Amino acid sequence: MVDLDGVGMTSKRTRERLIQRLKDNGITDQKVINVMRATPRHLFLDEALSHRAYEDTALPISYGQTISQPYIVALMTQLLLSHGPLKKVLEIGTGSGYQAAILSQLVDEVYTVERIKPLLIRAKERFRRLELDNITSAHNDGGVGWPEHAPYDGIISTAAPEGVPEDLLYQLAPDGVLVIPVGSENHQELRLINRVGDSQNYEEEVVERVRFVPLLSGVTR
Repeated sequence: MVDLDGVGMTSKRTRERLIQRLKDNGITDQKVINVMRATPRHLFLDEALSHRAYEDTALPISYGQTISQPYIVALMTQLLLSHGPLKKVLEIGTGSGYQAAILSQLVDEVYTVERIKPLLIRAKERFRRLELDNITSAHNDGGVGWPEHAPYDGIISTAAPEGVPEDLLYQLAPDGVLVIPVGSENHQELRLINRVGDSQNYEEEVVERVRFVPLLSGVTR
C-alpha cells in the first residue's frame, strides 16, 4: 500500500475527517477505506490546489478535466468490487491517475487509457513516483476501450457517454462488472452493469445521479 509519509501541510486529522465522511456516506468496504486513507491525493493535483486535496470535492487538473470527488472514487471502486475480487480492470479516462492508483492497490492488473497526452504523461510520472508497477497505460480513445488486453473482470469509466458503449460491454469477461456514468451534461446516472455468465445478457442497476465530464472520441497530442 502507498505510504503517506511526507504529506507536508496536510494533517492526519484532515485526512481522517475525509475518511469519516466517506463512511457516513455509505462506503463500507474496509479495503477501499484503507486504500483511500493511505493514498496521497495531494500528489495528483497541481501544487496550488494541494491544500484542498482532502476535501470531498472534485478539483480541476487542467485541459477542462477534473480529479473526481473522493466519495465518487470510493463509491465506484466499491461497486466494482461488489461482485468479488477482480484480477484485471480497465479504466476509461486516466486523468490525474488517482482512480487508477486506488484500483492498483486492490486488483492485480490495471489498464488505463487517456485521450489527452499531457495528462497521461503526468499520471505515468505519478505512478512511477509511487512505485505502482501494476498499471499499464495508453494514449487512446476511451470509447473503444483497449481490446488488445480484453477480456476484463471489471471496467470503470471516469467520463460519461450518452449511452453505454457496446465496445466496452464486449470487453467484459464472463460475470464481469462495468461501472459507468451515462447521460447528457444535464442528467447523468451512475450505472452498475453485470455481464450474466458468458452470455450476452447484462443486468443493470442505476445507483445515483452524478456529474462527470463527457466521454469524447479521438485523441489529443
